[in-house]
Amino acid sequence: MMPAGGLPNPMAASLAVASAMSNAQQDKINRELFVGNTPPGTTELLLMHFLNAAMRRVNLCQPHESPVLNCRLNPKFAFVELASADMANHAMNMNGIPFLGAVLKISRPSKYTGPNLPTIQTWQQLTGSSLPVGAALDAESEKMSRELFIGNTTPEMSEQMIREFLGNAMEQVGLNTMPGNPIQACRVSGKFAFVELRTAQEATNALNLNNIPFMGAALRVGRPSKWNGPPDQHGNWEDILAKYMAGELQLPSSSGAVQQQQQQAA
Repeated sequence: MMPAGGLPNPMAASLAVASAMSNAQQDKINRELFVGNTPPGTTELLLMHFLNAAMRRVNLCQPHESPVLNCRLNPKFAFVELASADMANHAMNMNGIPFLGAVLKISRPSKYTGPNLPTIQTWQQLTGSSLPVGAALDAESEKMSRELFIGNTTPEMSEQMIREFLGNAMEQVGLNTMPGNPIQACRVSGKFAFVELRTAQEATNALNLNNIPFMGAALRVGRPSKWNGPPDQHGNWEDILAKYMAGELQLPSSSGAVQQQQQQAA
């Protein structure tokens, strides 16, 4: 609105700018989703590609579309930005989708004020699938699925020594599912320790290290006492080493396929 003198009203102009900024901010909030329970090994690019491919696969978007435009990753969660509020609504149906051995929790951010959509399904309802065996439903369960108890340690064993020794042993016989040391952390406490693996599958594979000899002791490798998952089927170090040397080692990979490590005769 122009005043009598023909000059714009500064207050009206400021209000218009503030309103436009507020609308833009609200639009961004409406297009943003929270992704919780992201496992180790997650990268921003990997998560974006995975979610876009999942949306296309179940017709939550058109085959040529990539509605996830941006991703901001934190240690245990992420925020993704969709192309529109409508696409964000569709993406909510991916809540519970399995990803790298975990189950992603997809929801609106805490600052979202509505409207809420009661017709949103979980990934399992949408696809008719069930949760993978051993999949983690929350961050605490996901961490527990990656943690192992190491018994019969000695005072001479440092955290770094245990981490490097067990990690190298896993890599030697192919118990890891990707390159690099699969053991992320180690906590020593007296005559035992706890190690944290990179993925839940690698933690399951590492149970085969049970009774591995190290510095004159046979290490006990097992689940912590707080583990409440299903019983694990695994061997011990002597069994795994013999199978590896004979080219007979078969382990389930994180995708459920059979991973075979065969030694070629020289």
